[in-house]
Amino acid sequence: MRDLDDARDALRQFVTERDWEQFHAPKNLAMALCVEAAELMEHFQWLTEAESAALPPDTLAEVADEIADVQLYLIGLADRLGVDILDAMSRKMEKNARKYPVASARGNARKYDRLPGYDGTPTS
Repeated sequence: MRDLDDARDALRQFVTERDWEQFHAPKNLAMALCVEAAELMEHFQWLTEAESAALPPDTLAEVADEIADVQLYLIGLADRLGVDILDAMSRKMEKNARKYPVASARGNARKYDRLPGYDGTPTS
């Protein structure tokens, strides 16, 4: 698979061959996504920052599998809802750029409404 369309098509085929469409309601896919994200986080629980950045090869392979599971559920959920992931990402990056202007957000981990210069204007 080289792109999201290839991944979506392969996932559709995988699901169809197993007759799993019946289980893939958006709410079920969203819940499964959260479960997989929790399994990903479990690998990092209790590690220091340094340890989390230097995983041993066997752990890194397990983390890669969990990342793949998360991505596959995201692709499946987006497909089921008719969301173009790349378009949604592009629009969200534009929103984030407005929420977090470089001048006030650079080097600052605060939420947008806590940044210097925030004027109280609601953002989405």
